[in-house]
Amino acid sequence: MIRKMAAPMKEKDIKVFVLLIIVCHCVSLPLPVVINTWPFTNATLAAWQMLSNNRTAVDAVEAGCTECELERCDGSVGWGSNPDEAGETTLDAMIMDGITHDVGAVGAIRLVKTAISVARAVMERTTHTLLVGDQATSFAKQLGFQISDLHSNKSVDMYNQWKQNNCQPNYWKNVVPDPTKFCGPYKPKPFPPSVHQVRQLSNDAYKRIGGDNHDTIGMIAIDMQGNVAGGTSTNGLNHKVPGRVGDSPIAGAGSYVDNEVGGAAGTGDGDIMMRFLPSFYAVMLMKTGVSPSVATAEAMKSIIKYYPDFVGAVLAVNIRGEHGAACHGIAQFPYSIISPDYPQVTVLNVPCI
Repeated sequence: MIRKMAAPMKEKDIKVFVLLIIVCHCVSLPLPVVINTWPFTNATLAAWQMLSNNRTAVDAVEAGCTECELERCDGSVGWGSNPDEAGETTLDAMIMDGITHDVGAVGAIRLVKTAISVARAVMERTTHTLLVGDQATSFAKQLGFQISDLHSNKSVDMYNQWKQNNCQPNYWKNVVPDPTKFCGPYKPKPFPPSVHQVRQLSNDAYKRIGGDNHDTIGMIAIDMQGNVAGGTSTNGLNHKVPGRVGDSPIAGAGSYVDNEVGGAAGTGDGDIMMRFLPSFYAVMLMKTGVSPSVATAEAMKSIIKYYPDFVGAVLAVNIRGEHGAACHGIAQFPYSIISPDYPQVTVLNVPCI
């Protein structure tokens, strides 16, 4: 059978055909997704339900982190655990809008259980980015947030046991009495005469960061319109020095998003992570076309170079819904995801560097 050859395309048709190829290559439907640190699956589902009702990515992140705050995920998000040296539980949280790059955050806030919602109020009802301490509590009270005790039987027991154990472990150094053996109050320990020396690695001791004394929910959501938001919430490090604020409420450290790229969030030793802005670094790498898996691995490597005992993880997702994570100091890092590719909340495990 002899087939007729197709007629040659006219120049006008060729231009239309090429235009169609370009459009098909460049335009893709938004891929809604929720991804968050650790197997906090109820938080993932709460955020997804917001997206399923055509709510915004910011709404989803607030709902997901709130779920974890009220559930007290792992005892390290929300009220009633991880008291500081004074026996108080304080909370850190942030939220970021990928459309505007607006950020709202609170650090060391007391007496308010829904820290992520106060962070959103900072973003939407002030021109500031970060409020801290009792002043953040006063701000929340002024806006009608419920004021309540953040202690629990668990947090009181944790504090009493710590005191009975001579305040061990704690996070002081270069003070007297010896903080590895005694409780405070502490005074500065005289330094020896200054001697010039080059240090390749920090002399900060490894603080045994882990699930028993610290955790954070870091969440990224992409909504039906393709807009991105990110957020974090934590009660910080167990027995921290009062007033300590970690990486969670710091934009670029705890989380970072960009509507043209995607987002990233971190968890781990916040005192170290905030020195390297790993979430920002991962997003900037993805902006160059790097995959989320490679971007997060590079973010980890930048920290490990100076702190080989560091414990932490970073996860990331781009606006095409590709996702990945990297970690260090633990065997593996689990993270939760739900999207059209994962119609049920799924926990994925990444082996650590």
